[in-house]
Amino acid sequence: WNPKMAPYIFGQRNKIHIINLEQTVPALNDALKLAEGMSSRNNKILFVGTKRAAGKIIKEQAERSGQPFVAHRWLGGMLTNYKTIRQSIKRLRELEAQQTDGTFEQLTKKEALMRTREMEKLERSIGGIKEMGGLPDALFVIDVDHERIAVQEANKLGIPVIGIVDTNSNPDGVDYVIPGNDDAIRAIQIYSTGIADAILEGKQGGAAADEFVEVAEEPAPETAG
Repeated sequence: WNPKMAPYIFGQRNKIHIINLEQTVPALNDALKLAEGMSSRNNKILFVGTKRAAGKIIKEQAERSGQPFVAHRWLGGMLTNYKTIRQSIKRLRELEAQQTDGTFEQLTKKEALMRTREMEKLERSIGGIKEMGGLPDALFVIDVDHERIAVQEANKLGIPVIGIVDTNSNPDGVDYVIPGNDDAIRAIQIYSTGIADAILEGKQGGAAADEFVEVAEEPAPETAG
């Protein structure tokens, strides 16, 4: 266990540290409020979870809430060297266009295969962020120790980090610490679904607010006095 997590630990049973849920609930609520507020302003929250237990869930929930994600492997510089990543996204788009417009069919089999492989490799590594359109406004991270490079890059750029932090993890660099189990699939599902739901709520709230503003801007009918 990590002594920095001591304030969030309820006790120990059979050498297993028990997280104090009285700490988890308010921390999770703060993170959900943040996600909802950001979403209502059309901000982007990047979902990050590349270990086996997290990848599939992170991808599903990010897609469900219309957010970017990294679920396969974090490439060093994904945030701090975004210019280079942008070039890779451009290349991926070019290849996708070539596949649909018939360019691949005009190539030799070998060349078409090479481009297909290049496209698949790019899709796996950056496909989740190709619609991000710039740096994200926040990160939602499962297992902050496993994703330490992502956390450090976000810290360098002043991007807030929401993180699920287990008893054996280091909470440094995480702006919104949610003390919780980051290994159990069920737990990962609960946290990721909660954040995705909050984002969807925020989108609805933002859309409703836009409608309200439009209505409010209409001139009031003149009354005969």
